[in-house]
Parts: sequence; structure tokens; C-alpha cells
Amino acid sequence: MALTPQWVKNLKPSGPQGSELLEQERAKSNVSVEKLSKFLFTQSVLDRKHRILEVLQSERVFDKSQNYFAGRVDRFETALARAKKLRKLVVKHGWSQEDLRTANDLISEPGPYGLHESMFLITLRDQGTPEQHEKFLKPAENYEIIGCYAQTELGHGSNVRGLETTVTWNEDDKTFILHSPHLTASKWWIGSLGRTANYAVVMAQLWIKGKSYGPHPFVVHIRDMKTHEPLENIHVGDIGPKFGYNTMDNGFLLFNNVKIPHISMLARFSSVDIKTGKYFRPASPSLIYGTLTWVRSTIVLQAGGVLARGVTIATRYCAVRRQFQDRDAKEQGGENQVINYTTVQIRLLTLLATTFALHFTGRGMMQLYEENQKKMSQDAGKVGDASRGAGPEETHSGSDLLADLHATSCGLKSLASSTAVDGLEVCRRACGGHGYSSFSGIGPWYADYLPTATWEGDNYMLTQQVARYLLKSARSVLKGEKPTNDTTQILAHFLSKADIGAAFDVLGKDEDIVAAFAWRSSFLTFEALKHRDEQKMAWNDLLVDFYRLSRAHSQYMVVRNFYAALSAPSTESELDQETRTLMHKLFRLYALHTLEQEASEFYTSAAVTVRQIQLSRTNAVMKLLDEIRPHAVRLVDAWDFPDWQMDSSLGRYDGKVYEDMFYRASELNPLNKITVDPYPNNETLFKKDESRQLKSKL
Repeated sequence: MALTPQWVKNLKPSGPQGSELLEQERAKSNVSVEKLSKFLFTQSVLDRKHRILEVLQSERVFDKSQNYFAGRVDRFETALARAKKLRKLVVKHGWSQEDLRTANDLISEPGPYGLHESMFLITLRDQGTPEQHEKFLKPAENYEIIGCYAQTELGHGSNVRGLETTVTWNEDDKTFILHSPHLTASKWWIGSLGRTANYAVVMAQLWIKGKSYGPHPFVVHIRDMKTHEPLENIHVGDIGPKFGYNTMDNGFLLFNNVKIPHISMLARFSSVDIKTGKYFRPASPSLIYGTLTWVRSTIVLQAGGVLARGVTIATRYCAVRRQFQDRDAKEQGGENQVINYTTVQIRLLTLLATTFALHFTGRGMMQLYEENQKKMSQDAGKVGDASRGAGPEETHSGSDLLADLHATSCGLKSLASSTAVDGLEVCRRACGGHGYSSFSGIGPWYADYLPTATWEGDNYMLTQQVARYLLKSARSVLKGEKPTNDTTQILAHFLSKADIGAAFDVLGKDEDIVAAFAWRSSFLTFEALKHRDEQKMAWNDLLVDFYRLSRAHSQYMVVRNFYAALSAPSTESELDQETRTLMHKLFRLYALHTLEQEASEFYTSAAVTVRQIQLSRTNAVMKLLDEIRPHAVRLVDAWDFPDWQMDSSLGRYDGKVYEDMFYRASELNPLNKITVDPYPNNETLFKKDESRQLKSKL
């Protein structure tokens, strides 16, 4: 194909230009984007992002122009080159862990070092002894060994207790024997394992003298340090292409009676005496539990930004895109901006409100985690509870503080990641036909984020953990025990007022909205407890009720966190009155729209009346959409996503949507550098292939 002719390059989109439309949108609002961004992230975080962005953009390996065109092998090769360069930049500039996380956010693709830098290093650090830190952690931190975290198997995922890989203590030579007894024992889905890692933390069922002690972590050498070929009796490789996440080499791993040394068992919390072969747990496993909770807490923290990226793209594009005329307009002009249609607003503006709700909830979740970690650290060195089962993924935690944190992280991980996943698809559809193009930036982002709904605990399975905790808390309240946290406080309040009933002014008072969500959660908790304890219903028969209960309680926590963030004393000093008022409108939009979507539960619990539900839908929500609409573009601007990070034609800050789409299709597309032979009787496929020349320029 010939180069794009100049007469094509000279063409412009018809009607008002995208840049003009976004300029007009921003002029409708007085919201200070800079102040709101600073309120959301702090100035130091924003400065860090722009400092690191400048470095990344200057390196050719991070050029994104071919990301949407490359195949699996090419994308993995590029991702590996980027991962190596990023490590060199970390060393060169002395970047911190926060700097590295920021760089990975900007690059916005899963990298081959992803599991090494997260679960592998975290597990070695938190579960290893000082001796193991010296042997494994220090080389791993220096990237002298590259690792992964091998827990999930072909036949088992969330059910850690059901893992089939075995590790047996060999009394004769004081070693462990690692074995995969069945095909379904193959480790599967393990990030960084497919082609990159030469070490793995392997979760395996520990056997000593014919007795099982449950799953435990072992550090295992899997590939030769020089040749990078698999070691003897180890079969390892990549699991193949996925729905997304294809820059990551998720892998499989099988063992055939592989001997590993005694030091391989991570022994900070559980160990086998090398002389006697006796198993003992010298310390509380609480901190292992906390490490897994950290992953879920981080997912909650990230969910708001994940969704905000899609909302930013869709909001800007719907402000540029024009379709049809307003039938009721007094003066018929050109076509109407898509964002003016209420069917678009009810989808996008409610999601815009949700991004802020999730952001403040994630911030609260991490604060809760950090507070609990400080308190739980007091357990280190204490003798463990012999009644606890083996393995880190317990259904009952070692302390009430940790139980509350665990249940909160499970419930919010389930709700937040599902909300982000579903919301990204809503954003893609709101972009119409062009949303299906990779150039939109939403589809590929959605595909890469989608597994979050199932990893670190399937979102449906996790709700059982929340329900178990809430039932336990309700039993304590019924016994008359003094409330010790927010959960038991709202349950006790409900119990004291249940006979009187609720009278919440959800349309007039923000604090009453929070109270209504707490009431609904408490009502569903005691209903579930009645089914379980009084009616003796089977656990499996209650799983759907438990899912609804977890969702209700988690939505209460989101509403509570959003309201608390806006009510904090610092908010008044950091935001002007107009922006604070707008943020409260976003709070009400999120809460009342959620209330209307879950209307049956709010009505059944007597938290609200039918009339309040009707008014929420017909008056409050629609009025809020109209009031928030002029500020939509400035509100998404406050999330401060650079164009380079989003890599989206539709979400460009300058609104040059169609120009960018055409440029990518006409000039960056390698397929347009190939001239085919279309005739079936001719065996030639390509008459000319200049696509490699395009790649070589990068």
C-alpha cells in the first residue's frame, strides 16, 4: 500500500472539531482540576508520576505505537525487553518501590517480572527466616534469581486445601520430595512461570511419616541458572494465549519426585525439625494471612483507578461524538453530543460517581490494613493455636482484628473488582461501534483486568468468608457482648431498634443514607442467621443469600467510606465550596442509584419506603445527572491520566479522536504494508511484505 497521500492528511472531521467540543465542555465548569487531583492523590504522587513519565517516554523500548498490532510472541518479547529496561532504570535512578509501581501503572501492561516483584518477593520476605532471607530473598531482590508464586493448579484454584501437589519429608537424607501425582496437580496460571522464572514458591501438601499437615510454601529451583532449561524431572512451560494478559507468561509446572533441601521450606511460621522430623508451628500464622489480605486490599485500592480509566475515555469520547438531533430542541442545529442523552448519562455519570466511591474506599481499606498489621505484629513469636488447620487460607482467622480485616478485604475485593469489570464493559458499549476497536483503549484494558474477578479468591466464593464473619459477629451481639468494631456496632444498633423500625430521610440527609445502608446490611445478616441457626438450613442452600449479604455489607462500607472522606476536616481546606458541593452530589448519585438498583432489599428491610424509592429514581437521580453533567469532563480530567498511559484514540485529552484513529489505521497498521495475491488458483499469498520495515523502525 502506498503511503497515505497528502490530500488525505489534509482532511478534517466535519462539524465542530473534537478539540473545540472538549474546550467548550471544560469551560462549562469552574471545578479546579489541579486541586481535585491533589485531593485525590497528593502533590507528591502527581509529581512522581510526571517525573517518571518523562523518563519512560524518552526510551524507545516503551514506544506503544505497535501494541495493538503485535502478535503473542512479539508482544511477550517486547514486554521482556521493557521489563529488563525498567529494572535498569530503577537501578540507574535509584527508584523506590513506589516509583516502580508508578512506572508499571504508566506502562499499563502485565510484565514478565510481575509475579517476581509482587508475590515472590513478598512471600520470601514475610514467610522466610533470616537464613532463608540470606539465601533466597537477597538474590531475588537483586534479580539474580527470578521467581513466581505457584499455588493454583489445573484441578484446584480457590480451594487451597484441595491442592494435589505433595511434598514428603525424607528421613533418610533429611530432604523433601516434591511430586505431582496427577495431571490435575499441574501448577497452572502461574504468572512469570511460563518462560521467565528460574525459581518458584510452590504450595504443596506436606506429608510426614504418613500424616498430612496441609499446604505449605517451598522455595524450588526449577530452571538451570546458565542455560535456563528445566531441571531434571521438572516439566514447565507457558499455558498459551488467553482472553487478555498476553504479555505475561502464565505457566504450568509438574514434578516427578524431585528432591529439595530442608532449607526450601519457608519456616518463619511452620517448620520441620531437621534432626527429629517433627512438625511444629513456632509462631502465629496471622501474618501469613495478612500477606494474602494485602493482595486483596491492593485490588480494592486499584479498582477506582481501573474503572476511572474507562470512564475517562468514554466521557471524553461521548462529549466529542455527535449523533442525531434533539427532537425537542427549540432551535434545530447540528447533531447532538452523545453525552447529552440521559440513557448515556445514567450509565457514565453513575460510573463516574462510582470511581470516586471506590477510590476513597480503597484508601480506607489500605489504612485499615496498615493499622491491623501493626497490631498483628505483636503475635510474631507466640506459640500457634494447635486447633487451627494447616495452610494459610483459613476460614477462621487468628484474631478478631484480623477477622474483621479479612472479611472486609474479601467483601470489598469481590464488590470492587466486579464493579470495575462490569463498568469497563458499560464504558466500551457507551462508545458505540468504535468502542469495539482496540484503538479505543478500553477493550484491551478490560481484557487484562478481567482475571481480577477470579484470582486471589473467586468473587462469588469470597462472599462466604464475609457471611461467616457476619454470622459470627451477629451471634456475639445476640449474646450481649460489647461491640468492638463498626460491624458489631451497626448490628447492635439494628437489634436495639428492630421493633421500632427505621425512619431514614435518604432524600434529605447524607448521614441517613449511610444509616439506611447499615440497616439493610444488618437486617440481611440477622435473616441469614435465622435461616442458619434456627431453621438449620444447609450451608449450600444459603450461598445465594450469603452473596447478597456480602454485597449489601460491602456497599455499606463503600457508602460509609465515601461519606467519611467528604466529611473529614481536611476536605474543607483542600477543596473550594463549589467542588465540595459537587463531590457531595457525586456521593448522593452513587448511593441513591445503588439504593434504587437494590430497591427490593431496602424495602424488605424497612430501611426506606416505596415512595422514597420512587422519588430516588424519578427525582433525585435524574436531577443529580443534570447537575453533574456540565462538570463531567473536568471531573475525569482530575484523574490525571496522561494520553501516553491510556493509549486511546477515543480518550485523547485534546479531543482529536478521528484524526488519531485514522492515523493508527492508515500509517501504523502493519497489515496495510502487505500486498496480497487474492486469487485462489495462485499459491502466492503475499506479493509484497513491507511490514517488517515498519517494525524495524521501532
